[in-house]
Amino acid sequence: MRWLVVVLLTVSRVAVADETATKRAIETRFAKDPKAKTLAVELFADLEHVVEPGDDEVMDGGYRGKIHLVPELPAGRYRQQLAWVAAALHSIDAFFDNFDKAPSYRWRALTLRFVRSVGKRTPSAFASGWTITHNVVGSLLGSERGVRETYFHELFHLNDFDHGDWSAKTLAKDYAAIVKKCGTKSACLAPFAPNVTKVRATGTYYAFQPNNGDSVHEYAAELAVRYFKEQTEMAERGKLARSAFKCGPAENARAWSALVDEFFAGRDLVPSCTDPSNP
Repeated sequence: MRWLVVVLLTVSRVAVADETATKRAIETRFAKDPKAKTLAVELFADLEHVVEPGDDEVMDGGYRGKIHLVPELPAGRYRQQLAWVAAALHSIDAFFDNFDKAPSYRWRALTLRFVRSVGKRTPSAFASGWTITHNVVGSLLGSERGVRETYFHELFHLNDFDHGDWSAKTLAKDYAAIVKKCGTKSACLAPFAPNVTKVRATGTYYAFQPNNGDSVHEYAAELAVRYFKEQTEMAERGKLARSAFKCGPAENARAWSALVDEFFAGRDLVPSCTDPSNP
C-alpha cells in the first residue's frame, strides 16, 4: 500500500510539473503581448487548451490549390482572433455543460495552432490529432460567430475520426444518393444542406463541394454545426426561426437521428416534426 501511495504522489507531482512547464511556455510565447498572454493562459487554465504557432508548410488545399502557411501567433494585430477563439471555446464548453448525460465527445484539452496563409484567405481552419489549426486571415473567421461555428465544425472532425470515421460509415449511402441526384446544383442541394456556408469560387454548398477530400466528412461537420445552432436557439428562445433540419427530406431525418445518438447522448431540444410549434 505504501508503494501505491508513493507512485500516486509521484504521478501527481509529474502532472503538476508538466502543467507548470506548459503554462510557462505559453507565458514566454506571448511575452510581448500581455493581453494575448492573459487570453492564452486562461484558455489553458480553464479548458486545458494549449495555444502555439503552427508550421511553415505548403499544403494541398484540394479545390483551393497549393497554399503556403507560415507560423503566426494570435498576438498584436491578430490578438482579436484569439479573443474570439477564447469566447467561442468557453461558449462551447457552456453548451456541453448543460447536458444531463455526458456526450461521447471531446471538446477540451486541445492544441490550438495558429498560422497565416500567404496570398490567400483559405483554409480558415483544419483539424487532426486533437489539434485545430487556425488561419488568422481565414475568410470565415471575421467575427466571433464565424469563429464559434468554425470551431464546432473542426471539433466534429476530430470526434468523427475518434469514433472510427463514423460519418463515412454511417452517412455515405444517403450522401452519395444526394450528390448523384443534384450534382453541384445549389437549388437542388438546398433542402439537404445542413448549413448556409458556400464556396465563393463555385457557389456550391461547402457540405457538397467536390475535390475536398472525402466530402461526406464536411457534410457531417456542417450537420454538427446545424445541431449546435438549433439546440442553442431552442435553449435561448424556445423555438426555431426556420424549419428544423430533421423535418426536411427523409435523408435529413436519418442523418440527424444518427448524429444525435452517436455523439450527443440523444439530446434533442427540437420538437418532433408533427409538433405545431415547429415552423
